[in-house]
Amino acid sequence: MKKSAHIIKSMKPAPNPDNQVSRRDFFNMAWKGLGILAGLEMAGIFTAYFFSGKNKNTSAPKKLLEAGPVDSFGPNTVSSFMGGRFYLARQQDGGFIAVSLRCTHLGCAVSWEESRKRFICPCHSSAYDIGGEVLNPPAARALDYYPVLIENGVVKVDIGTLKERNAFRKDQLVYAQ
Repeated sequence: MKKSAHIIKSMKPAPNPDNQVSRRDFFNMAWKGLGILAGLEMAGIFTAYFFSGKNKNTSAPKKLLEAGPVDSFGPNTVSSFMGGRFYLARQQDGGFIAVSLRCTHLGCAVSWEESRKRFICPCHSSAYDIGGEVLNPPAARALDYYPVLIENGVVKVDIGTLKERNAFRKDQLVYAQ
């Protein structure tokens, strides 16, 4: 038995006199390092997601942006207000809604396609109708909207209050009196 133990001991690699790292040791260290790096990245992602501070309904004091006179917006039309981050849509029945230009899927800026009467997201092809309702996924809910006020025949949009919604409803429209 002593002979076999001596043989096994002698099978161990001889110490490296030049202190060079073997290829096997190098790859073991590299894999460990990559594993630690991946773990740190995942921890950072989870931390950023759970502690992002993003509010679902952002509400600030009223910041009214004057869009223009009611008569300057024809039925079934959409006007872009990039400075206000919204599109003002006048429905066929005369109701107004100010929809956010941010897609509810990943936040890309949607654009209005006049020829097809729909909003389209260039990132993943989500599509919305003139009221902001989802026509084509992957977006799962309607475009968010800003409250609209009509005072003395002038359309005003409260850009300080963004309202999240799951679907378009008629009560979200504002009509001129």
